[in-house]
Amino acid sequence: MANPSDLRTVFLGVYSVLKSDLLNDPAFEWTDASRQWVERMLDYNVPGGKLNRGLSVVDSYKLLKEGEDLTEDEVFLASALGWCIEWLQAYFLVLDDIMDSSHTRRGQPCWFRVPKVGLIAVNDGIMLRNHIPRILKKHFRQKPYYVDLLDLFNEVEFQTASGQMIDLITTIEGEKDLSKYSLPLHRRIVQYKTAYYSFYLPVACALLMAGENLENHVHVKDVLIDMGIYFQVQDDYLDCFGDPEKIGKIGTDIEDFKCSWLVVKALEHCNEEQKKILFEHYGKADPADVAKIKALYNDINLQGVFAEYESKSYNRLTRSIDAHPSKTVQAVLKSFLDKIYKRQK
Repeated sequence: MANPSDLRTVFLGVYSVLKSDLLNDPAFEWTDASRQWVERMLDYNVPGGKLNRGLSVVDSYKLLKEGEDLTEDEVFLASALGWCIEWLQAYFLVLDDIMDSSHTRRGQPCWFRVPKVGLIAVNDGIMLRNHIPRILKKHFRQKPYYVDLLDLFNEVEFQTASGQMIDLITTIEGEKDLSKYSLPLHRRIVQYKTAYYSFYLPVACALLMAGENLENHVHVKDVLIDMGIYFQVQDDYLDCFGDPEKIGKIGTDIEDFKCSWLVVKALEHCNEEQKKILFEHYGKADPADVAKIKALYNDINLQGVFAEYESKSYNRLTRSIDAHPSKTVQAVLKSFLDKIYKRQK
């Protein structure tokens, strides 16, 4: 089958088709100004990332079809579903960046930081979210799994927004209390905020396209959620120890008082003296405070703690995957795990 760079080119070609559909949506009377705004907003926010989530719908569908050559139509539809996930992601990120007062995203200024955009970005986020059912209606209306797709996107969006809520209310100004941070809380935030839409959703889309009933694949969901949690722990680690050049953003989890896996683990490994430092300096914007936290992370060897977590997780996930009765589904899950194991960005 085509090599990855060809796949990416074909995938980006589908983006152009979907964008053109949306900019000519008959439900709205377009003007030049509104078309230009939406096009610029889409080009800035939707295709700029690694596209992992979107491309993995196509990859997963291919694996489910057991190496049969896909028709052009199948590639298009799988790509369209992949783009719906990228649209969902763009919608979350545009609004998340406003909530977090972030500065950069994917190596460029956050959309709301762009001159003349500002809080119009809130409505742009709403627009991005509304584009998903427009895409699904245009291309999937006649499919037997149409309602299941709508249900899936609605449910995953609800789970993600709810995860974002737990994250936000845990970090309310004036209620900063490190002692409430624990592994179960971290797990809940991550499971809902990241794992469902980043890991389960792409495979669920591929399964629906392949004619599968999602109720028969609860084990697949469980493994993917577990993988999503491992992925976010890597993200937490890279936020502090990763190379900003590689990850495309400057980590601010320490300043933002985030319930990061690192701080949860630090709380477990600290002595009383170190705990005092943690409580005093975590969640402060001053670089001197951040430096103290990073020094503490080094003192208790969090990099070693992470390395151990990484290998244990990999082994556990591999065992879960090997326990699945279908070799085809195993291949889908393994391809996900291989993409993220020991990643640097």
